[in-house]
Order: sequence, then structure tokens, then C-alpha cells
Amino acid sequence: MKTRKTVRASKGLLAAGLLAALIAATAPSAEGAPALSGLVSVIVQGEPDDPEAAARAVAAVGGSVTYDLAIVDGVAADVPAGAVARLGAAPGVRAVTPDAPVYVQATTSTNLSTLNSVFAREVQADLLWAEGIKGKGVTIALVDTGVSNVADLAGRVVTTVPDPVDEADVDDACANFSGSVDAKGDDDCSDEYGHGTFLAGLIAGNGASSKGLYTGVAPEARIVSIKIAGGDGSSDVSKVLAALQYVVTFKDKLEIDVLNLSLGTNSTQSYMDDPLNYAVEKVWQADIAVVVAAGNLGRISPTTGKPGTTSKPGDDPFVITAGAVDDRETPATSDDRVPNFSSRGPTPADGLPKPDVTAPGSRVVSLRAPGSHVETTVGPGGGALAGTAYRRGSGTSMSAAVVSGVVALVLDKNEEWKPNRVKYALKATATKVGLLDPLAVGAGMVQAHRAAHLTAPGEANVGVAWSTGAGTLQGSRGDVQTTRPCTPVDQVERVLDPMKPCLTDGNETANGRMFDAEEYTGTDWTGTSWYDTQWVDDGVTPTGTSWYGTSWYGTSWYGTSWYGASWEDGSDSTTKYGDPAEGGAWYGAWQ
Repeated sequence: MKTRKTVRASKGLLAAGLLAALIAATAPSAEGAPALSGLVSVIVQGEPDDPEAAARAVAAVGGSVTYDLAIVDGVAADVPAGAVARLGAAPGVRAVTPDAPVYVQATTSTNLSTLNSVFAREVQADLLWAEGIKGKGVTIALVDTGVSNVADLAGRVVTTVPDPVDEADVDDACANFSGSVDAKGDDDCSDEYGHGTFLAGLIAGNGASSKGLYTGVAPEARIVSIKIAGGDGSSDVSKVLAALQYVVTFKDKLEIDVLNLSLGTNSTQSYMDDPLNYAVEKVWQADIAVVVAAGNLGRISPTTGKPGTTSKPGDDPFVITAGAVDDRETPATSDDRVPNFSSRGPTPADGLPKPDVTAPGSRVVSLRAPGSHVETTVGPGGGALAGTAYRRGSGTSMSAAVVSGVVALVLDKNEEWKPNRVKYALKATATKVGLLDPLAVGAGMVQAHRAAHLTAPGEANVGVAWSTGAGTLQGSRGDVQTTRPCTPVDQVERVLDPMKPCLTDGNETANGRMFDAEEYTGTDWTGTSWYDTQWVDDGVTPTGTSWYGTSWYGTSWYGTSWYGASWEDGSDSTTKYGDPAEGGAWYGAWQ
């Protein structure tokens, strides 16, 4: 990890807008009434483990409490105007906020400009920001649909080396395994689907387009974009395998500390044999913390009709698997719920407890990707905040991105920590929310401040067996299938059935080669040997697993299995998530 120099900022007056609308009727208004004897009205928020600290601090500066606000571990108070800065620096005080008027917003409101975005506060990112910890020097690899050039990420999307197809090309904005090219035939690193940009914003957006209103968890962290999917969000497991091998190979050159995988399949192949599980474990062994979405298949598998819906590779015991929480647009955790779409354990093949932790993933606000599939298909009526650079989205994809941002903050504070220590700290300090069922929420919702300050943390994954990777590529895919361009061999087979789709299936990869598990698991990933042209290709039966030296197929969804189950949160009739766009079960909803 790169050496980081961090300036610790003192706590001060935070931006207005802390309280939820439910206290609007009782909180005193600062508007329309003059300050009495130099007093100003403020909201003082204490630490969750010491809610009385707010009242003590108010008394210490000569102020008076006007209302008890237990829901935010604080109080409303009138304090001397000259004492506000001192109050903000008092022991145990989390935040001091001007007590300005707020307006009740019903859950059925269509005024998207009033949407509250509180996920960063719910996971305690703001507490670390106040200490100057914002992810500076930490790099997150995002294996996804690309990242568009947007203001909130400017200067922090790392130039990649080298290009997966053109080794001489060392200055792309992404490593492109998607098969997407622009009008000139060059790699297209933009986010044609709209998912990767949204996740990058949750992880590391700095709020530049909203004056800080919509800020990601680690706003000074860097992103390495590894693009595996094009315009409809579809991808193949073979592309993911190549991307993970790329991450390990170039982790030192690109200074990668964290990997975010907001994707998955409904495979029931045991993690002990699965090539995709093997690959994520290789990343973990390379001292890169891997965060994976649990999946959006809900409580019961639509395929088997049984409990246990965690997606692969979120079923891997080593990685940090993230489920979703609905924060209900309030900074308090007491009203949080687990949305029905969030996948639950045990894992389908091995019966392991998952997810490990949860994070907000319901109607969170993040970055739009101009011109993307989500923008043009789902449109402004499906979650876009009119006139802004942001939109809403729901899914464990989003929860995983929030957790990746938390990991970046934890590593900013503890740069010597390895993945097992990070995972232990996240689980040991998580707070219980929503359901208490560990197969729905794991250890609970991540708490960045507590995790980063955990003294003498232990080690996760002690004694857990590693995957051999000896299984099949098709086994990794589960029911998720994609089509690819038809080859001359396909055309011969299609004489009898001209409508037969050309699928990437069996052990065929999405660059027209045959996957060899033995060669894949035996390749040295620490150097660049896998990147050389190692194909044995007689023009008829290409073999081997090296990914360099050949173009990647563009793929598209085949069938309907990826659409997933209902997106209605039955526990709350006013909370509707809408129907997902293509790739919904793996990528999320946008309404």
C-alpha cells in the first residue's frame, strides 16, 4: 500500500440537514425569531455509545437543552453563539448542526430533489471524515461496467497498465475485458450500462456536483476501473476470471488495496471446487480485501424454492459478503429494515453462514452515467434526481460498494492491516439492525469509526479451507447465460436450427478459447507470465487460459433468469423498489 500522509482535521460545525423530518414539528425554528441574548439554536449529536455526552457538553458551555432527541443520540439546545466551536470540539460530541426549519416528506413524495442521503452517516463515515480520514492513498479495483468521466471522480480514476488486448497501450482509463469499442475501434472505457459509475460514486464520489450533499464513503480514495460488461450489463464468468487475474498481476503497479465485486451468479457448485471462488481467494491471498454483493434473489431461491440465495462468489467463506439494509432516509439505525430483495444464507452448495455484514443499499443516491442504458431505459422517472448528476438505486451491489468505501477508510487509518484483520474488525464492531437473523444480516451493519479504532483486532478465516478451482466454468455460471457473436462453426450447426442462439457456455470463454482449470490454477499470477501469448491454437481447437493476444466477445443477456424475484418490500406497503432493468438480479433496481 502506498504511504499516506493524512492531516487530521478538528471537529467543527457540520452542514445543515442532520435531522429527519419526523422531528420537524417539535424542533424549535431558528427562522422568524431573533436569537435571545446572543444564543443560537443547534442540534448536538453525541456518540452512539455515549448519548448523554451531548447534554453534558451543552451544560459545559453555558447552554440549555430544549428537546431530548434520543433518535439521533443528541439534543436540541440554545447555546452562546461564541461557544459553538468549543461545543463541536467537546469530548463525546459527534456533530453540531444549525437547527434550521425542515419539512415533512411523505414516503410517497415524488419530489426527488428533497431525497435524504444518509448512508455515509449510518456507517459512521462522517466520524472518520472529522478526523481527516477520507480514504486518501487507498485504491479500490472496481470490476464492473466501467466508470464514466464525471466531476465527482475527476483525477481519481487510475490510469491502467497495460491494456488486456493491446499490451503497448498503457494509458487507458480502464482495463477493458468487455469487448466494447468506440466509433474509432478503440477501447470504450465509459460506463455504457450505468452501474459501475453509480458504485464508484458510493465508494469514492466527492460530491463535487452537489456541493458535498451526495458524497461517497471514502471521497479521497482512488478507483481502478476494470470493465467486464457493455451496454446491457451482461458479462461472462470467464471475463471476471481474467479481470481478477489482472488485479493480482498488477496490484503493486496500481497500488490496489480493495476489490469490489457487485456481481454474481446463482451457481450451486461448491466453493471448494469452483474456479470463480478460487480466483477471489487468490486476490485475498494477494493481501487485497475483497468485498462481494450477497445478491438480490431474496429469501427463497426462485430456482430451487428453498432458502439459501447467496450469489457466487459471495458464497466464498474468505471474502466480505455484503447484504442490504433500508436506511429509510434517516440517520438513525433504529428504524432500519432488511429489504426483501437482499439474498440470505446459508450458501446454496456448502451451507455456510452469509452474508458477513450489511450496509445501506435501498434507494441510495449516487452518480449518473450520461447516456448509459440505465439513463435511457429507466429514465428520469426511475430514480433520477431532475437537473442533477445523481440518481437512486437499490440492491446489494450498492451495499457492497458502501462496504468497500468503509474498508478504504479503515485502511486509511490502519494501513498495515491485512484482509483477515479488516474482516474481523468489520464484523466485531458491526451494529445489529433490522432482523436479528444472522443469515439475513450477518454480524450487522458496518460501523467505520468503531472498526478503524478497534484495538488489538483478531484474524478472520482461521482454519478455513481454500478452494482448489478444479470445477467447471459452466458450473460457475449457474443459470446466467449470455450470447456471443456466432462463428463459422456455429453457422454450420445452425443449418438445422437457424434460430439457435450462440451461447458462451461449457468451458468456452468469452474470447473463443477453452478454459483449462488445471492451467488456470497452475499459472503464476504474481508476475506477468499469464499475460504473454501462450495459446496453443491450431485454428480449430484453441486451448489454454492465457487471456492476452485475442479480442473479447461482446456479450448480451440470454433468457430471463437474471431478472430475479419481486422487488416489493412487503414489510412496508409504502416502500416500492420497482422492477429491475436487464441484469437486475445481479446489478440492482433503479426505481
